[in-house]
Amino acid sequence: MFYWHTHEKGGYVILSVMVLLVVTFGVLVHFSIVGHGRSQDVRARTQDLNCLTKNVYHEARGEPVDGQYAVAEVTMNRVASKHYPNTVCEVVYQANFDVIRKRNVSAFSWTELDMTASVDGRIWKRAWKIAAEVYDEQAELRVEGALFYHSRYIRPRWSRRKRSIAKIGRHIFY
Repeated sequence: MFYWHTHEKGGYVILSVMVLLVVTFGVLVHFSIVGHGRSQDVRARTQDLNCLTKNVYHEARGEPVDGQYAVAEVTMNRVASKHYPNTVCEVVYQANFDVIRKRNVSAFSWTELDMTASVDGRIWKRAWKIAAEVYDEQAELRVEGALFYHSRYIRPRWSRRKRSIAKIGRHIFY
């Protein structure tokens, strides 16, 4: 009981300071890693939303709002599917080789075009809002599970083997 009072305390003080420094350093490293992860998450989310917004805008800007939600939903369904890439941007810009055309063909045709023309700010804002709601899973599902769609005025060969889920605006969803 009196051991503390009768012996030299310098060693204990140094040990206590060293432990405090190690713990403080560990806490700082932990929070810097967590903070860095969050900034990467924000950056990835912003990039995903930008790609999803572009897809909604270019694929469906003239469609009813439900059709715009459906296009965003198909894009996100593909991200969730094991048969497609894992990020929104990879899904949007995915191209596969077409043996008939003898070239890579994109799933979303606008990605093959020069889309540097100015966008309508009001319509872009609506596309961003729709993209964010679908991305954050805050939107009502319109074409649950759909991975495909096409314009009503064409009938792709692949569509004959699919079951139609919905017809919204000028698109048929499968």
